[in-house]
Amino acid sequence: MPDEPQTLETAAPAADRASSPATTVRDSPAPAASAPAPPTAWIARLVVVGLVLAALNLRPAITSLGALLEEVRDGLHMSGSVAGVLTSVPPLCFAIFGITAPRLARRFGPAAVVCAGMAAIFAGLAVRPFASGTVGFLAASALALMGIAVSNVLMPVIVKRYFPDRVGTMTGLYSMALALGTSLAAAATVPMTQALGGGWRTGLGLWAVLAAFAVLPFVPLLRDRGRHFAAPTPAVPAQGAASPPSAPPLRITRSRTAWALGAFFGLQATGAYITMGWMPQIFRDAGVPAGTAGVLLAVTMVMGVPLAFVIPRLATRLKNQGPIAVALALCGLTGYTGLYLAPAAGAWAWALLLGVSNCAFPLALTMIGMRSRTGAGVVRLSAFAQSVGYLISIPGPLLVGVLYQHSGGWGLPIALMAGLMLPQMAVGVLAGRDRTVEDEC
Repeated sequence: MPDEPQTLETAAPAADRASSPATTVRDSPAPAASAPAPPTAWIARLVVVGLVLAALNLRPAITSLGALLEEVRDGLHMSGSVAGVLTSVPPLCFAIFGITAPRLARRFGPAAVVCAGMAAIFAGLAVRPFASGTVGFLAASALALMGIAVSNVLMPVIVKRYFPDRVGTMTGLYSMALALGTSLAAAATVPMTQALGGGWRTGLGLWAVLAAFAVLPFVPLLRDRGRHFAAPTPAVPAQGAASPPSAPPLRITRSRTAWALGAFFGLQATGAYITMGWMPQIFRDAGVPAGTAGVLLAVTMVMGVPLAFVIPRLATRLKNQGPIAVALALCGLTGYTGLYLAPAAGAWAWALLLGVSNCAFPLALTMIGMRSRTGAGVVRLSAFAQSVGYLISIPGPLLVGVLYQHSGGWGLPIALMAGLMLPQMAVGVLAGRDRTVEDEC
């Protein structure tokens, strides 16, 4: 959203390019027998299709629910607090199940785990419309989100292993597919539901069909474990040369920059999940039609497509990324102020401003890659910042639901959302300073 792809494995190359773009080590050619076989043409095409279909399915479970949240609440007799719990489930699942993805990939292979993740998304979305109560609905949603969590983490791994020479191109391809799936579910769920003459159960269940198609490309890859992976070969020191001394372990928790990055990641994720879960309801309560409210959410989400390419390039040209963090937070502060004062009159402007503000996610990933001198440090920093960040983001959507229920309106929840922009601005300035975690540890 926001929560966009988790790039634990791709962060190291990005950092190396940012810090030392001209450094290239040329080793002696390895024996032909040790080189991994490149993927055949049909396997490469299959992986591309699988990546696109998988990316299309990484957000509809969340944004389709946001578009029909009022109908789901009425149908299942949910209170505002319970609906807040429902909108807090995505970051909770990402924090819990995302951690297990690397271990599962080492045991079963990343393609097999993503295949299982797509199957879990399909099962959760297919079962969710038939839930007769809140508990069953939450359980089915958690199953789908579990599949999203592990797939979200492992898709960059698949890109790096099958396309080591085209990481940027393939990452851009599935990033655009992810944004497209997010926006499509937000904009099309209500019109499709109305066109089919069904209720909210039909509208949510339709997205299980797309998830079923995403399982198919990965099935032939289940037996392709490791044969076409471009695995790195450890460097062997020259004969008679002394082995380099091992670096002391990086104690990431001692770095103020690492904690600032974790807080920045968490606050921007909080805003993203509140937006995906509650923004359509805010517009609908202001008198905006349900279909238009879904399109407004789609506009907010689709802003991430062009800005995800612009912001990282701008950030790497600056020594201090704090001004970008401040500018994005000011856009969010303006958008929330508009939602408070005139939610329906300026709806399109507020949706655009909040879409720009939500692009703090690519800025966070870029800063993670720039705040360490080594590839290993980037991986450690990325894991720490994202773990801390997703934990921070869990209470936000829940608190919005509680405030909405007990205050009877959107004044206090929107004030909370606007208020969160201030600490996000502050920690963004701290995280954007030109320093590395190695200097602080």
